[in-house]
Amino acid sequence: MEIGQKVRFLNEVGGGRISGFQSKGIVLVEDEDGFEIPMLESEVVVIDTDDYNMAKVNTGATNRPSKQLAGTKTAKTPDAEAVAQYGFQDEEKRPLGDDEDYDPADRPITFKVKPQERPNANLINLYLAFIDSDDQKGLEENDKRFEAYLINDCNYYLTIQYLSAEGASWKVRQQLTLEPNTKQYVESIKRSELQELEHLCVQCMAYKQDKPFQLKPIQSVQLRLDQVKFYKANCFQASPFFRQPALLVDVVRDDKAVRQVFVNAEELQEALLTPKQRGEVTAARVSQEKLQKKQTDVLEVDLHIEQLLDNLTGLSAGDILLRQMKEFHKVMDEHIKHAGQKIVFIHGKGDGVLRKNILQDLKYRYKKCTWQDASFQEYGYGATLVKIG
Repeated sequence: MEIGQKVRFLNEVGGGRISGFQSKGIVLVEDEDGFEIPMLESEVVVIDTDDYNMAKVNTGATNRPSKQLAGTKTAKTPDAEAVAQYGFQDEEKRPLGDDEDYDPADRPITFKVKPQERPNANLINLYLAFIDSDDQKGLEENDKRFEAYLINDCNYYLTIQYLSAEGASWKVRQQLTLEPNTKQYVESIKRSELQELEHLCVQCMAYKQDKPFQLKPIQSVQLRLDQVKFYKANCFQASPFFRQPALLVDVVRDDKAVRQVFVNAEELQEALLTPKQRGEVTAARVSQEKLQKKQTDVLEVDLHIEQLLDNLTGLSAGDILLRQMKEFHKVMDEHIKHAGQKIVFIHGKGDGVLRKNILQDLKYRYKKCTWQDASFQEYGYGATLVKIG
């Protein structure tokens, strides 16, 4: 073989003129675009005509020689270059060739900014917050909604379980992971559904990513929401977390779970009695209950607000409803262990809001109990008969 001779490739498409010899047994073939391709002498054949195929590189081929700038001595296939530069071998995902369009902006974005830490923020602080939803003009009071958020005010990631009580059981309302120093939307709930949030539990586990950190205890915090606060505007106050007033509930403060204390006035009064007085009160109570059962098998409870409170000044419709539901819960909790006990709750006809809330609690909170409309002759449409299951 001599420089200047025309050659054709034996096992591949293409050919050109011999431009030189790279080493023993290796010939450099210059194609029509001026690229030198190193080939074994045994892989080329000298021709006397121009009838060889000089087709350009076929992007659908996999084992093809790549174009190489004149004067270079090595060459890689496009697939090898793709693997070296982009880390993939899939032919459909490789960068386009020189004769094709390729926009780097089309590549998927995999970079994500890491959360920034704040100085002196390595103690766990977690809040549950409620704000008024937007665009609620024209809605009825019970149809207005609150948006619930969880706020992570520390440098740790928090994996959270957000639960609500259903009788003696629990229901998972949301599972999420909060990045450091962020807040996240949890749910939207109507005012009429607030009783579902009366008893909540928030469980959280704290950790950091890609760096060492101090272990924090796994927290499980039970909360009882005061539903009256949702009806009082002054309970929604300015905070650094929202542009609008918010009702904030502490869950974890400075690594310590917030422990709420619930005191029953009757239980507190009884605890202050001497053992002798306590025994007398217990005996009197048992005697009264026995007498009541002898008199009638049905317990009547009048939920009209006039029977529950002497002074109604300043009470809104929401305050009245909460007081009536509190009395309903008190009676049910006192008799929930007395299977077969019948209780008539007199709620009146009205617009049906109180009856609707009672039936909803019987359905979800007191599932073992049965209920029906009370005697029409005695109570009309304004009473519900409940039988303890």
